[in-house]
Amino acid sequence: MSFATRYRTQDNRVSPLAIVRDVLLLIVATVLVAKFWPLRTVPTGHRGVITVGGAIRGIEAEGFLLLLPWQRLDNFNIRAEQADINDAEGPTFDQQPVRASLTVRYSISPDKVAEVFEKYSRDGDLTSYVQTATQEVFKAVTVKYTAPELIAKRAAVSGDIAAALRAKLAQYGAQVINIDMRNFAFAPAYMAAINDKVTQEQLRQAADNKLKTVESEQKQKVAIAEAEASAKRATADGEAYAALKIATAQADALKVQNAALAQSKEVLELRRIEVELTKAQRWNGALPTAIYAGAPIPFFTPPAAK
Repeated sequence: MSFATRYRTQDNRVSPLAIVRDVLLLIVATVLVAKFWPLRTVPTGHRGVITVGGAIRGIEAEGFLLLLPWQRLDNFNIRAEQADINDAEGPTFDQQPVRASLTVRYSISPDKVAEVFEKYSRDGDLTSYVQTATQEVFKAVTVKYTAPELIAKRAAVSGDIAAALRAKLAQYGAQVINIDMRNFAFAPAYMAAINDKVTQEQLRQAADNKLKTVESEQKQKVAIAEAEASAKRATADGEAYAALKIATAQADALKVQNAALAQSKEVLELRRIEVELTKAQRWNGALPTAIYAGAPIPFFTPPAAK
């Protein structure tokens, strides 16, 4: 039968039924080929789980594989996944309610694919398990710390949460990559009390700083006064020492003169003449109006009695 006669009737008319029949056969053949095509692929970051009648028959790595018609292939994700936990709540050691939002990044261990596929997830998504486990771990960790410690020791708190969550998710075949924890949020009344305490502490520190400044200024003034007093004492000591030296020198000079006078009467007579000369230079030529008995008359020496 040729192509021209296949779609024509005996009276040489086009047969619509024949055309519809062949189109339907072509569609069915295409579906069957696509359904039972043996060459399949496992994408990067996945594992291929081969099952027969629901039972796991093998785990294949990335790449091409041949699949028998009675086998089923499920691609299982082992890449990093993210689970967001918003407003995780827990009590503190001092019974203060605290909330925080966390982001947990995890992945399925390649050697746990079969176990996770059979028990928990057929595609590697454990978001619900991670969220529940994180809530429980958050409560178990925050109760060990007081509210101020949660803020002051945030790195230690995050480390405790990560360690506890790794241990808990290991039973689900998941490994924790990292945890991002955003700010803690306490009750509004407690936050207001913290703000008041911070404000008071800032005011106290400002007052302490001002007091320290005043004390420093006072110490500086005392140091300046002590330095000035020391300088004045040093000046007075110097002047006294200089006066003492001058007096000592004058005394030594007088001693020398007295010694010289005592040893030479000519020097004594010379001193007397110098004194009389000084008196003559200062005399105005007038004689005294009153002379007492025995008082000498200046520059008048009576003749000696013969």
